[in-house]
Amino acid sequence: MNPLLATTRASDIQMDYMKLLVAQLQNQNPLEPLDNQEMASQLAQFSQLQQLESMNSSFARALASVERSYAASLIGREVSFLVETEAGTPEAQSGTVEQIHHNVDGGVFLAVGQYTISLEDIISVKN
Repeated sequence: MNPLLATTRASDIQMDYMKLLVAQLQNQNPLEPLDNQEMASQLAQFSQLQQLESMNSSFARALASVERSYAASLIGREVSFLVETEAGTPEAQSGTVEQIHHNVDGGVFLAVGQYTISLEDIISVKN
């Protein structure tokens, strides 16, 4: 399952809350009305959640841009990285970065000889 699809956006949660709130208001006991301060507090929390989602998206875009720039700066440089052997043990390899690739999810990959590695796989960079 795609984690992006499973994540509920703040605006979706807020719409569900508003529907629930309207239903509660329509069916409330007139002698015990809902607390206005509590409703205002909950709406403020939804607003904060939306702002945090927006900031998170901005940071994710900034990080992706930095990763692309860093990957581009590695072209022509020698990197060391770990690969898994047939026995399942990690083994250090090194080579010159020849090309960078971007997948549809925004991931950055480096072509190093016969290997395609991610930025996370790099353990050292030489000039």
